[in-house]
Amino acid sequence: MRKFLGFALSALLVAALPAMADADHRLDESGKVLQEIVAMPDGIPTDLLQKAECVIVLPSVKKVAIGFGGSYGKGAMSCRSGANYSGPWSQPVMMSLEGGSWGLQLGGSATDLILLVMNAHGADSILHNQIKLGVDASAAAGPKGRLAEASTDASMKAEILSYSRSHGLFAGISLNGARLHADDDANKAIYGKDITPEKVIARPGNNSDLMVSELNKLSPGSEFTRKSEKIEQKKEEKREDKR
Repeated sequence: MRKFLGFALSALLVAALPAMADADHRLDESGKVLQEIVAMPDGIPTDLLQKAECVIVLPSVKKVAIGFGGSYGKGAMSCRSGANYSGPWSQPVMMSLEGGSWGLQLGGSATDLILLVMNAHGADSILHNQIKLGVDASAAAGPKGRLAEASTDASMKAEILSYSRSHGLFAGISLNGARLHADDDANKAIYGKDITPEKVIARPGNNSDLMVSELNKLSPGSEFTRKSEKIEQKKEEKREDKR
């Protein structure tokens, strides 16, 4: 009986190794993509990154021959931990993106994507459900450049801002219709048990993860600073509504 249990346990460990290796590779690639894209001269505006509640990185999203413009990709998400998304960046949640009709605007066969989740409603929607971008959460192509002052009202009011890089070209892109959800199998491989995305982001991440380390470097955001920014943002929205 002991031999059988030992064999069964060994078989389970061997079966889990490919999933763990895939998840670890994905985390490494997500960190590299984030590092490279934010370093671009005309990259993601730093003020938008500072305001984001969550950041999702999807390396090498590929087009598939299912319908027109179909796609499939896997990556990772980190959110600001703690109550009201006010703490340091969290442990990573493994994510998947499927479907969507992007037309031919990207070109090439693989594209790196970064999604900025700009408010608590958008973050809550992703953490609790599978969502369809543009339907369950508003999404828009994100403005480029170091500052977002010249961005349009439409993009600034979107819950999720998206960016893409293909063949070295960097641009904002609309992902309306794409389905975004947690990758439960990959999360189980990393954390060793079934775990909800909400529980994952409740704890600050480890700076040994390149993606988390890069986010903490780019946008550390103390709780006081984050709350102050949100208050100012709400005041600005009220002023805009009165105009």
